[in-house]
Amino acid sequence: MPERYRAVLVGCGRMGATIDDEVRDRPDSSLWLPYSHAAGYMACERTELVAVADVIPEKVEAVQKRYNVPRGYTDYREMIEKEQPDIVSIATRPAPHKEQVIFCAEHGVKGIYCEKPLCCSMAEADAMVAACERNGTKFNYGTQRRYMAQYQKMRELVVAGELGEVQAVICHCGIGAALWGHTHTADMLMFLAGDAEVEFVQGTIICKDSDWDGNRLNTDPGIASGYVKFTNGVHGYLVAGSGYEFEVSGTRGKLRTINNGLSCQWRKVGEWNLLEDVPFPDVPRSSGTVKCIEDLVEAIATGRDTRGNIHLARRSQEIIMGIIESHRQGGARVSMPLENRGLYVGREDW
Repeated sequence: MPERYRAVLVGCGRMGATIDDEVRDRPDSSLWLPYSHAAGYMACERTELVAVADVIPEKVEAVQKRYNVPRGYTDYREMIEKEQPDIVSIATRPAPHKEQVIFCAEHGVKGIYCEKPLCCSMAEADAMVAACERNGTKFNYGTQRRYMAQYQKMRELVVAGELGEVQAVICHCGIGAALWGHTHTADMLMFLAGDAEVEFVQGTIICKDSDWDGNRLNTDPGIASGYVKFTNGVHGYLVAGSGYEFEVSGTRGKLRTINNGLSCQWRKVGEWNLLEDVPFPDVPRSSGTVKCIEDLVEAIATGRDTRGNIHLARRSQEIIMGIIESHRQGGARVSMPLENRGLYVGREDW
């Protein structure tokens, strides 16, 4: 029988435990459920949720009761030291993520599943990467689409050459919020571009001059436009059109998700260079949360890397931070890696 892994949850709020209630009656619920971290661990055959922690005792008690979790804490450090878990889920707001990830990595945790946004500065991201590397800690990021079968099939078709030479990945994801929402956008932009390194970014954001305090932006700004130049030649675009829909455009065709992943349109170049619809392969609908946890477990068991590892998480964070820095520099190209590692972005309540 495969080994089971003991998991604990830090943060008993929306993504940690309750978001399932928000999507249960939606027409696309089959893409997401189980959605929360706690529900994901309950659904995964190789994990056991043994404890949860939150600074609000009532939340701890509610989640213990809902998911039949034996132990609860109001101090995540105490929980990790006492429980000595294999896996820690971090589902708090982003400001404490750096401290939490480093503490986990330095206290014997084998794998971390960290909710987005990753953190609030590239200096924090660098420290998180260093801690995971130093301690051999596996890491997966809470960008669920990366783990879903439909998006993985899109990438398989791209890699197989079905679109010819890939020219652009276009994210029709609206203005949204840079870290809170476009973390998903940046990750999927990278994923569909083959997770290539980034040469430079440019972009514009929506904020007020009064939101700036030196090298800190005290808001999570909307992104009005973004451009990413990947080292493999792919052009990436974040546009203000509503979505969430992602398009991959190549010399021999296009792929585009419809209605936030409910379906996918595939068009191939035919006679007279006209695009003709062809059937997209049938793929199973499965929870990105559960697939993320399963991937983390398999990485721990085999020693391989995860699909959403700490380096990819840092790169997607850097795309967003680079767009913000580009805006501050009047829309200039910002080379990667980002020089301004101390740029801090985050609302005051984070």
